[in-house]
Amino acid sequence: MDKFDRIFQLHAILASRRTPISREELEAKLECSKATLLRAISTMKDYLGAPIEFDRDAGGYKYVGSSDGRGSSGAAYELPGLWFTANELQALAIMRRLLKDAGGGLLEEHLGPLAKRLDDLTRHQRLNLGEAASRLRFPAIAARPAGEAFNTVASATLQRRKCWIEYHARSTDERSERTVSPQRITHYREAWYLDAWDEKREALRSFSIDRIVKASVLEERAVDVPEAQLDEHYASAYGIFGGKADKVAVLRFTPESAKWVSDEKWHPSQQGRRLDGGAYELSIPYRDPRELVMDVMRHGADVEVVAPAALRAEVGRQLERAAAAYRSS
Repeated sequence: MDKFDRIFQLHAILASRRTPISREELEAKLECSKATLLRAISTMKDYLGAPIEFDRDAGGYKYVGSSDGRGSSGAAYELPGLWFTANELQALAIMRRLLKDAGGGLLEEHLGPLAKRLDDLTRHQRLNLGEAASRLRFPAIAARPAGEAFNTVASATLQRRKCWIEYHARSTDERSERTVSPQRITHYREAWYLDAWDEKREALRSFSIDRIVKASVLEERAVDVPEAQLDEHYASAYGIFGGKADKVAVLRFTPESAKWVSDEKWHPSQQGRRLDGGAYELSIPYRDPRELVMDVMRHGADVEVVAPAALRAEVGRQLERAAAAYRSS
């Protein structure tokens, strides 16, 4: 434990005590020597303004003030500025790097002032957190930008306000205007989506935020869809396409591919089992087959769709088209 952690823990101990605590007990809790403890107390008193005193009658240390650890002003003493444990600092360093790589610069402008403070906090010699910038990488492959409307729809979602959007659908190339009640913002496979209640269609829909051309927050309060209903619609079936799962895909992977697939999480409700000879069978609930077909095809000859017949036929058609393209060239 270094001095920063020790100061943080010493403060936590004294702030939670209603009675003085002996030097010996503090040494045991902090796992340090008498000299180390006294240096920590001196640092807190001299540099951090901590109201620590030694109560000779009780034979222990306490914060000056009433028995509940409050100072003469009546306010509980707190360490100045932002204080974190070593593990929390390490988590912050990782989180900042993750936001920089995976966030596509989305929050860089807003995190600027905080980032400087975090840089100061993470200049932590023992943890060596300054290495985070060069030693940690979270590459965003095939990422799509969040789009100019992100801040507007995020604001509407958090403020629980309805939102007007102009949407340019990628699949149909059509533009439409919608009034929606934002429910959630989802980051899925390097893209951002708005899950919302669509007033015109009277149903839950997902919108790629990068395809929202314009957006504005309305004064009217958003319709709140219960969490259970959202989970049933968005999480019961495979992939980003909404709707309650009504089919189960059964996929059989070769023994070689099973070494990796058996450890993968394709869906929260998946079922997997080893077969004789080392093959692996994976069952996944789904509704819309489009995303599932793409994921099956990336395994090529190492996977076979066992059921249902419609999914097996669709994967077969896609493979035939791919093979035909290569034969024609």
